[in-house]
Amino acid sequence: MTALRVLILAYDGVEALDFAGPFEVFTTASRVSQRMQPGTAAPFDVASVALAPSGQPVQARAGLQLLADRTIASDPAADVLIVPGGVVDAPMASRETLRWIADCATGAQLVASVCTGVFLLAKSGVVTREAVTTHWEDIADLRAQFPKLDVRDDVRWVDTGRIVSSAGISAGIDMSLHLVERLAGRALAERTARQMDYAWTHNTSHPSA
Repeated sequence: MTALRVLILAYDGVEALDFAGPFEVFTTASRVSQRMQPGTAAPFDVASVALAPSGQPVQARAGLQLLADRTIASDPAADVLIVPGGVVDAPMASRETLRWIADCATGAQLVASVCTGVFLLAKSGVVTREAVTTHWEDIADLRAQFPKLDVRDDVRWVDTGRIVSSAGISAGIDMSLHLVERLAGRALAERTARQMDYAWTHNTSHPSA
């Protein structure tokens, strides 16, 4: 089985755990999978992609610096695209960024957002009328800016099929484990959560179910 390419977007102002939580889940899942089935290929090929020029770090919220694997200029393709949240004003104002998100999402099997990352999905036209969620503090703003969206609150994540969105920060870890379950099975998701010493919360919404 060919590994699924998981791309996680990084930009100045990204929330560190919004980015690192999914990164940890998918890389740990690959490691755990190979322990469970020695000699098999890893299920996920995880990479980060940045808005910054090649070789220059992204400065996450609170000052942590991240050096991504690729830049959007290299036009990397994704099976799973994850857009983390943070301070999204600059990427929302960047036509290049929004166009890249839209183009990458078109070819992806799954598109997911953490926290305010959903604003970027909405601004780029990836989501228009779907059920989505975000951090509780940003629910009202999301409804105001994108009134056609079906914005859900009091859920950890919302799964509409190809689009999955999560609430803030740690909810992105719960959502990522859910994606591991969808793509590689419940056993691997549970073993991954156990390896991470993480209490996986299953509270979710499936509007299309």
